[in-house]
Amino acid sequence: MQERTFQRARTLAISSVIGLGRKTVTGMLCTSAQQFTDWSAAYRLFEQQRFNKKALFTPIRREVVARIGPEEPLVVLMDDSLIRKRGRKVHGTGWKRDPLGPAFCSNFVWGQRFLQISAALPDDAVPGRARGIPINLTHAPSPVKPSKKASSQAWDDYRKQQQCMKISSVGASQIRELREQLDREDAGRKLIISVDGGFTNRTVFRDMPGNTVAIGRIRKDARLFLPPNKDVAPGRGRRRWYGQQLPTPEQMRQDESIPWSKVEVFASGTRHTFEVKTIAPVRWLGTGEKDVRLVMVRPLAYRPRKGAKLLYRNPVYLVCTDPQLPLERLLQSYVWRWEIEVNFRDEKTVLGVGEAQVRTTTAVETVPAFVVAAYAFLLLAGTSRIKGKAHLPQPKWRKSTPLERESTAKMIGRLRAQLWGKAMGINLHHFADKIAMNTKPVLFENSLPAAVCYAFR
Repeated sequence: MQERTFQRARTLAISSVIGLGRKTVTGMLCTSAQQFTDWSAAYRLFEQQRFNKKALFTPIRREVVARIGPEEPLVVLMDDSLIRKRGRKVHGTGWKRDPLGPAFCSNFVWGQRFLQISAALPDDAVPGRARGIPINLTHAPSPVKPSKKASSQAWDDYRKQQQCMKISSVGASQIRELREQLDREDAGRKLIISVDGGFTNRTVFRDMPGNTVAIGRIRKDARLFLPPNKDVAPGRGRRRWYGQQLPTPEQMRQDESIPWSKVEVFASGTRHTFEVKTIAPVRWLGTGEKDVRLVMVRPLAYRPRKGAKLLYRNPVYLVCTDPQLPLERLLQSYVWRWEIEVNFRDEKTVLGVGEAQVRTTTAVETVPAFVVAAYAFLLLAGTSRIKGKAHLPQPKWRKSTPLERESTAKMIGRLRAQLWGKAMGINLHHFADKIAMNTKPVLFENSLPAAVCYAFR
């Protein structure tokens, strides 16, 4: 990458984070005061892919690995996300099932599908707490369906593309690519993948590379088996993978002969004690001849209001490809999977991923990855061990004690205050206390530095 291209990309990345209004390419240019200059270079940056999209997340991944201990595994979270669009000519768009639709009726929306992998960065201050840092974003569109009058060869190619481009196949390929990157840089580090039920299938779990553990959620009526009896002499035919069939996970959870054990993990701002049942080793159709561990988690009790009776959520059934993985590590890695949902929320509502009005193939893939990478760099800077000295004093209605976990909006507000405060030549520590405020509303004085630096906090 040329130096001028790097400077332009860095300016647009900062503008995508601190900009106000819609996060389009023209919005990035206006935030960086380039609205009266030639804008074609900024669009060529994305449309002609002047930077390597995959290498954009390499320093982010390396920084996350450097912050965790040398013996600690790298826990990553994988899930897909839907970005709604309106243009029918935008590359990769199509009718997708709305994940926010009601359970009793499938709703469909027009949008794009992306696959994201986030790394769980543990917090040194609070044991068990972690924050998801995006380390990969891949566009995962569906193949274009041929017309009814298309040839048989076109239909055969379409069915092959369906298998290669389905979200499970894309996820499996991204896991293998991440494992190869770790082998080149840190070969001995274990990789733990935490996924939801959409990726807990044979496409992902049977092709798991070495030194990699997958944890996923399975159905309550999944078919499980014991390992085959090795003492029985093998007969004719292929070698057996499965032994005696076991009860379903739901039946084993209700079986009182299987004892419950207690596991303490961090979740929802505090440490909780979960009651679990586990059976290992077992065989599952999704992993074939590999032994797995089954974990059944009893739901936590909660009260919707004070004095109400105790209610329970649905139980969780997990499967882990490493039967020797400690239960605390297994359950904590899966609980961290919620962090990728927090990333999706921040990317769509705060960062405005998907708002850029681009429709070409290259720009559709590079612009969201560019904004998500800028978001990841912001999280790394906000969670760094060396805290910035420049910060705004808390408003009067806020507690003076700092927050245990700083939100993305707070990080963006702090970055805006540092950049805009430096441009206006003000002291962030004392300028708000020196504002003259009268008691009469008519005599209130407006302070431009305070209005700008405290915007959207």
